[in-house]
Amino acid sequence: MNLKINETYHGFKLVDEKHIEESNSTGRLFRHEKTGARLYYLSNEDDNKVFSITFKTPPADSTGLPHILEHSVLCGSRKYPVKEPFVELIKGSLNTFLNAMTFPDKTMYPVASKNDKDFENLMDVYLDAVFYPRIYDHKEIFLQEGWHYHIEDKDDEITYNGVVYNEMKGAFSNPEDVLGRKVQETLFPDTPYGKESGGDPDEIPNLKYEDFIEFHKKYYHPSNSFIYLYGDGDVLAHLKYLDESYLSDFDHMEIDSKISVQEPFEGQKEFAFNYPVGESEDLKEKTFLSLNYVTDRCTDGELHLALDILTHILTDAQSSPLNKALLDAQIGQDVGGYYDGSILQPVFSVVVKNSDEDKKDKFKAVVKETLEKLVRDGLEEEVVEGAINITEFKLREADHGSYPKGLIFGIEIMESWLHDQDPSIHLKYQGYIDKMKREAKNGYFERLIQEYFLDNPHSSLVVLKPEKALAIKRDEEVKNHLEDVKKSLDEKTLDKLVEETNWLIDIQNAPDKKEDVDKIPVLPVSAIKKEHEKVPLEVRNHKKAEILYHQLETNGINYMDMYFDVSHVSKEDVPYLSLLTRYLGEAGTKSYDYVKLNNAIEIHTGGIDFDLDIYGNVDDPDDFNPKFSVKSRALETKTKETFDLIEEMALFTRFDEKQRLKEVVQSIKSKMEMDFMTVGHKVVSGRVMSYLSDTGQYVEYMAGLEFYKFISQLFKDFEQKWEDAMDKLKQLARLILDVNGMTVSITGGDEGYSRFADCLSSFYEKLSDVPKEKADLTFNKGPLNEGIATPGKVMYVGKAYNIKKLGFDYSGAMQVVKLIMSTDYLWNKVRVQGGAYGAFFSIGRNGSLFMGSYRDPNLSATLNVFDKAHEYLRSFEGSEGDMNKYIIGTMSGVDTPMTPGMKGSYSTGNYFRKVTDEMIQKEREEILSCNIKDVKAAADMIKAAMDKNYLCVLGDEGKIKSEKEIFGTIINIFE
Repeated sequence: MNLKINETYHGFKLVDEKHIEESNSTGRLFRHEKTGARLYYLSNEDDNKVFSITFKTPPADSTGLPHILEHSVLCGSRKYPVKEPFVELIKGSLNTFLNAMTFPDKTMYPVASKNDKDFENLMDVYLDAVFYPRIYDHKEIFLQEGWHYHIEDKDDEITYNGVVYNEMKGAFSNPEDVLGRKVQETLFPDTPYGKESGGDPDEIPNLKYEDFIEFHKKYYHPSNSFIYLYGDGDVLAHLKYLDESYLSDFDHMEIDSKISVQEPFEGQKEFAFNYPVGESEDLKEKTFLSLNYVTDRCTDGELHLALDILTHILTDAQSSPLNKALLDAQIGQDVGGYYDGSILQPVFSVVVKNSDEDKKDKFKAVVKETLEKLVRDGLEEEVVEGAINITEFKLREADHGSYPKGLIFGIEIMESWLHDQDPSIHLKYQGYIDKMKREAKNGYFERLIQEYFLDNPHSSLVVLKPEKALAIKRDEEVKNHLEDVKKSLDEKTLDKLVEETNWLIDIQNAPDKKEDVDKIPVLPVSAIKKEHEKVPLEVRNHKKAEILYHQLETNGINYMDMYFDVSHVSKEDVPYLSLLTRYLGEAGTKSYDYVKLNNAIEIHTGGIDFDLDIYGNVDDPDDFNPKFSVKSRALETKTKETFDLIEEMALFTRFDEKQRLKEVVQSIKSKMEMDFMTVGHKVVSGRVMSYLSDTGQYVEYMAGLEFYKFISQLFKDFEQKWEDAMDKLKQLARLILDVNGMTVSITGGDEGYSRFADCLSSFYEKLSDVPKEKADLTFNKGPLNEGIATPGKVMYVGKAYNIKKLGFDYSGAMQVVKLIMSTDYLWNKVRVQGGAYGAFFSIGRNGSLFMGSYRDPNLSATLNVFDKAHEYLRSFEGSEGDMNKYIIGTMSGVDTPMTPGMKGSYSTGNYFRKVTDEMIQKEREEILSCNIKDVKAAADMIKAAMDKNYLCVLGDEGKIKSEKEIFGTIINIFE
């Protein structure tokens, strides 16, 4: 398509056009002449189209106004006056992404879909939401999503409730989140970055509805908007739609949303803050230390990428210079480096976890001495080469997991575009990479260290210390404050507050009008392909090894995954086997010390990972197949080097490096402790599943709470146990690398396969060939029904059972039930009415059924919701249109776009689980034919599962102990 600079198309003037070679795209920058709205269209052949509209939303305080507004505008609009159009879209669209995001300086509303009509529908719902939300005449939206005084009877205590309020209570229970907040607060006291855009729970109740409305009036206007489109869509058609349907209704408005720059400090500043820990926890080695440096501007593309690479060089692995120096000096148990380039003045931080306050001076000294030495002596060439190469590989691969790459590009362009600079700055990276390769030997990165770290006075040292009873103290302060609020109310005002609470509950319980729900656009089921997409799979053999070949276009990359059967490893050794996967690649080998090993991996590959994977039998929840895996990705031309490195680590790792083992154990322990606070729903899911099956038990000893207990004990008694642990790891390494039961998955083209086959023969000959008997992998099981107490102020609640153990069969219709439960019943009962941030229902082909909540203020109330789920399904009614909507939404999850590497892994997993194409097609047909009878039939299944009463809860220690009668046992996970 030929468009001309300075010409106007449907109200949009084309300001600039560039070819973006790195993504094979054409980037066109437009300006809407009537309103001043900015639009960037990244055109290419990707059919996974992305749209987003972003507003610059600098917060004036920490009440969380931008975050609450992000939630609220998606609660109904002019054209779509239902309570939850966002949820209706989840139910009835083929979206590949649907969400909204609050950043420290902007709010983004992105959607994605591969279906043209669906894409247009998603755009329309989101545009109507942001420009014409129902918030102006429906105050209940603010009360529900933000905060409100909750009191259902005048004799009750007053409490706070609200979705964002509870979400941020959870976030502020995590010390890493608190630390990140305090870093920005201390570095930018005079700018919006010094405020919490997500909301501080102590400040959220200060937000007034009137200020909430004014914020929308000021910032949610086309003149303050940044519109982004990506993919193979019709550029002119989209411009015409945007102008005629929305933008032409507005006039230009002057909006002061400029982000101010923080004046640099004259010298480093030091701050200390506290975070809550449990009453029984030891305070020793629980402090976080963070050194933070403000760099230049995020609008400098070269500097932005260079500092990202420099962060990788200095701190990305335990072998990195800063990490190694700090670990060697025993400053703390884990070290991490972070570069936040998403804000106007980017920040580099080096953080030590599990330290003590009295080590802060030594911490500063070690960082300073290490950086000075690196500038004086120069960075190792191999370290720099590896960091640049691995960064370039990842940029070219453009694999972002569940996020469409078009969305990632959309987030990246905002880092410059938001501040009125060229949106393509961060997309055109190759020139920067080439320059760094040329200049690296001439002190390029050393100069950055000198200028932005050593000579930079705009920095802070933040000390985050543990404090017992802090959570209890804060709870008491809130409780006393609310008691005072209640005492201050006269009888009439108290009655009015009770009335408002129950009014809100009534609104939340009331269904939307059918005619309003029908206004949400829904695709016909005919838009879905009847046949599932088959991933190419050819089973080949190499002596005793089995080869799974997935012939796919991978842009010259080989994805090589090796799997070794470990069913002969005893259950007592499973934790050691899991530890082995973390130790390999982090220790030295016969030919490399661990620093040079990491360099070699980054120079020659896109990454080599060791893991322990479990593949369950879909027909028997107690039958599973554990595999020790080695997963690699590299350019086809680097296949030999990749095999050489795998061989070096798999066969010649050193098992005598005491300090390396200690550092690995420390790091595992630290990361798992963070997981308990941030992804508690996953911990709960794994734990309750372990009550049910040998598979679940194995996973617990491999990666769950039992593994954490093992790691904690090993760390505690390290001096007495490290040699025995090393011996065990060495024995296991020799035991598991065997050709018997070996499977290799290769995803790529024929040229890549040919190179792979040549290398495999040599590697194969070095492996053991001794058949082994399977171990007894049966465990003691049963409903422990644990309450896992933490200092967190929210709950993660879960109940589960396996339907096949109850005599029920799995069918694809269960996936439709999953969507109905998650987006209707649980969403309304647990999130909307209960105030939790999230709730979900899952069921797998193997029969495992789970209901859970995320950042939930409730415990028994949520369990009660789970127990009554069957009643909802038993009385479920819906029209043919409703069922079509649920089927469409279900298929959106089934047909999630995958990269070539993901397709290979998916196919391999199905092969191990004995899931055939016929089974996948049958499930698809069962989804497409699902009806109300199928949904209602699930009621008995869910009731039977919930009646087994297998439950687990993680979170607020006080809440768990106050409802102790629910649990079989209560445990504190932190010492």
